[in-house]
Amino acid sequence: MASPIDNSAEIARAMVPGPVPLEHWLTIAPPLWCLIIGAVLLMARSRPRLQPRLAIPALGILVVLDALLLGVVLRDGPLTMVMGRWLPPFGIAFTVDITGALFALTAGISALAACVAAIRDIDGARRTYGFYPFLLFLTAGVSGAFLTGDLFNLYVWFEVMLISSFGLIVLGSEREQLDGATKYAILNLIGTTLFLAATGYTYAVFGTLNMADLAGRLKAAHDQAPLMTLTALFITAFAMKAAVWPANFWLPASYHTPRIVVGGLFASLMTKVGIYALLRVALMLFGWQSIAYQPVVMLLAVLTMLTGGLGALAQSDLRRMLGYLVISGIGVMLAGLSLASPLALSATIFYALHSMILMLALYLMAGAARDLAGSWSLHELSGLYRVQPLFSAIALCLLLSVAGLPPFSGFWPKAMLVKAALDDGNWPIAAAILVSGFLMTIAGARVFMLAFWREPPVGTALPPKRLSRSLLLPLAALTLVSIAAGLDPEPLVQVSSDAAAGLLNPAAYIQSVFPGGGPTP
Repeated sequence: MASPIDNSAEIARAMVPGPVPLEHWLTIAPPLWCLIIGAVLLMARSRPRLQPRLAIPALGILVVLDALLLGVVLRDGPLTMVMGRWLPPFGIAFTVDITGALFALTAGISALAACVAAIRDIDGARRTYGFYPFLLFLTAGVSGAFLTGDLFNLYVWFEVMLISSFGLIVLGSEREQLDGATKYAILNLIGTTLFLAATGYTYAVFGTLNMADLAGRLKAAHDQAPLMTLTALFITAFAMKAAVWPANFWLPASYHTPRIVVGGLFASLMTKVGIYALLRVALMLFGWQSIAYQPVVMLLAVLTMLTGGLGALAQSDLRRMLGYLVISGIGVMLAGLSLASPLALSATIFYALHSMILMLALYLMAGAARDLAGSWSLHELSGLYRVQPLFSAIALCLLLSVAGLPPFSGFWPKAMLVKAALDDGNWPIAAAILVSGFLMTIAGARVFMLAFWREPPVGTALPPKRLSRSLLLPLAALTLVSIAAGLDPEPLVQVSSDAAAGLLNPAAYIQSVFPGGGPTP
């Protein structure tokens, strides 16, 4: 009689052998929670007044979940949750390190602030047609993209995010919106197609799409795989998503068309997902291969920074100007990614988190100025300081921060990037960062001098007005976050440095996915 085959060793290598710790469920909680609440809001679409009363507490809970997740990751290192307890390449993994947890928490804060501001900005008709469900589904897509550890799963969350963003950008069906949505959709669909092609090509070559698995296989591949081609495809796809020059014309042509809360949410989240994907895929996975593209990426970073700064100076429409400021910031982050030193990557992460908070605040500031003066044009805006001194002070702080002036949050990551560039002997990058900061300073000063400080024409002074608390509260809260990060940057510098170290040396990330020592062949 044949003895039974003992396959426990093989099963231990293919499956998670023990029970899943409770805190590991935090890795999938943020996107899952958003999807559940989004479905509930979709079913309650016929009750527009109920929508914000459900969405705001739900996003508050999301921020708590993200904060708990970050705390666990900082304490214990990267966390992994695999579907069905099957280890890669058999199961899809959600793997969270410091970088992903930081981005997810900041995205949750931005979504909560936008949701509160939407009470004033989104009317009953737009609520009925799905603003709040789209907002929750968009947040689910963004959170999932930051927390997944699988390339195809990253593509799926990109799709969730993009479908939701298409719904938000056309909400209201105004002529201007449809024109902006067309430009937005075409470029993003091209980028998504390239991403899908690169993902399929990667699977055809390596037989896996798990990032931890790929990190090990890519190191062993060397010249035996078309790594240069794969790297070029991923960089091109994510650069289009991030609005890198020359494929950045869609952003200022579309972000000004929806409601200001939607534009601010896009400026806060959408391009940062592209930057995050470049950090995760192009750097952590293809890092040594990406060095070959370093001169090209540096050139694109310089052109993106300068295009954004010059474009901001050329605009008289406040919303369009903010779109170019988003582009200039993307160039700054791309410069740090191209340098790829620990200091530069730390600054890139710091700047990305700062930009997610600041750009939403700037869009809300523009919306408040429009409410007070009735126009987006700098030719018509004037005298806002007399009407709202406190709001004017908030606007000044935000404009100084986006310019990168001390003591606000935008100063420190730019200073770190300039030092990293000079340490590397790369003075053109350092000069471009300083020049773009100078251009953004002029653009910000122009806005404040014309819209706030300039005396209105005789007989046209604005009547005293009060801003809605639902708009002023998130605007003030985001501004305080920016000021606090500028006055005491050390905690954010430290956690950004730890996040950068995890990207450059993903050993802990890989160990989290394969605690037994390595993937199954």
